[in-house]
Amino acid sequence: MEKEKVLVTGGGGYIGSHCVVELIEAGYKPVVVDNFSNAVREGDRDLPESIQRIEKLLDTSIEFHELDLLDRPGLEKLFKKHSFSAVMHFAGLKAVGESVEQPLRYYRVNLTASLNLVEVMQAHNVHNLIFSSSATVYGDPQYLPIDEEHPVGGCTNPYGKSKYFIEEMIVDHCKAEKDWNAVQLRYFNPIGAHSSGLIGEDPQGIPNNLLPYVAQVAIGRRKCLSVFGNDYDTVDGTGVRDYIHVVDLAKGHIAALKKLKETCGCKAYNLGTGTGYSVLQMVKAMEKASGKEIAYKIAPRRSGDIASCYADPRLAEKELGWKAHFGLDKMCKNYLMLGYIVSIKCCTLLSVTHEL
Repeated sequence: MEKEKVLVTGGGGYIGSHCVVELIEAGYKPVVVDNFSNAVREGDRDLPESIQRIEKLLDTSIEFHELDLLDRPGLEKLFKKHSFSAVMHFAGLKAVGESVEQPLRYYRVNLTASLNLVEVMQAHNVHNLIFSSSATVYGDPQYLPIDEEHPVGGCTNPYGKSKYFIEEMIVDHCKAEKDWNAVQLRYFNPIGAHSSGLIGEDPQGIPNNLLPYVAQVAIGRRKCLSVFGNDYDTVDGTGVRDYIHVVDLAKGHIAALKKLKETCGCKAYNLGTGTGYSVLQMVKAMEKASGKEIAYKIAPRRSGDIASCYADPRLAEKELGWKAHFGLDKMCKNYLMLGYIVSIKCCTLLSVTHEL
């Protein structure tokens, strides 16, 4: 029996690459596209380092195409070549702070890429989509924990707004085209790495997200962590977030694929743990995992940040049969293992993650 083909956009990145692993292990055939904006090109095979490592890990070959979703003709060519049962859409720009500084770039890239993808899917009768959204669509929470009934659209930064606009586009399209099914997965804060240590998050340049930065301080690659704000209305004044292991997150996408087969229409689900941790609590957890003191300093708040954000994930458990299993200790240990491997081998991986 021929395996179902699933197109994975942005599959060379942090979350996308972990989902590629889960797709293969679940019996699907992923076809990966990426434009290398956040993935590392390695060797003479012209493949992202992450994809090469997955091939080694699972003893398989993965079809990869270097493609920017802004390239409409290239996207058309790909859909003419393949018959996809579904699309997982991860590709896009993702840094909150950068989006505040470069809003037009975020709107042009994220919105245009998604519009191109949905239009080409429609033209080639591919009507099943999983969209990589974000809890940023909820804006500054009106109540906690956040469930899927929480109002959306009051976003505090252009990154979040771009995710919200794409969600609304997909909702409207599914209303107009009754044979479409879409699952919009609202991530909270993915962290951690694959247990093999072969793929994970090791950003190029200065990390935008907390845990990669803390891990780099722990292994001596950076001297000090900047904590952006200690005057929020939280347990210790630092921002509180819901951190979810990236492998748990990836398994949520396999559950979403199964949901699409139920002719589900358009659905949105939170993928989180339901527990919030402050920045300083995360620092202490990493100190415990590494056995080292993490140097940090207090810096001004970042534009676009909010005080607290954590999920009510019960709907995903009820309707997808999914829940997060990995705890904070596991997340920190995986990061450290990945960091030590990267330092020893003097190689770099990739970083495409969602931040709040």
